[in-house]
Amino acid sequence: MSAYVVVDSAIHDPEAFKAYAEKVGAILKAHGGKAIANNAPDSLEGDWSPKRVVILEFPDVEAAKGWYNSPEYQEIIPLRTRAANDSLALVEGL
Repeated sequence: MSAYVVVDSAIHDPEAFKAYAEKVGAILKAHGGKAIANNAPDSLEGDWSPKRVVILEFPDVEAAKGWYNSPEYQEIIPLRTRAANDSLALVEGL
């Protein structure tokens, strides 16, 4: 069953974020993941108004957790957190 990591992202240092962006794709792919959305959303209801939403798709929850907890990803998290204020959530598909 697919799993999704949903990211509410607010990049405040685009130049610094490039270092993270250059590395995350290969790590994501190595764990069976792929980005399926990376845009500024068009809010339809409620108070949620993120600057940018990223949705990552994985084959299953274990693959998503394997990606997030991998030494390779843990190593680049500081690159992201220095350049952006993000919130991440893991959601299992139907």
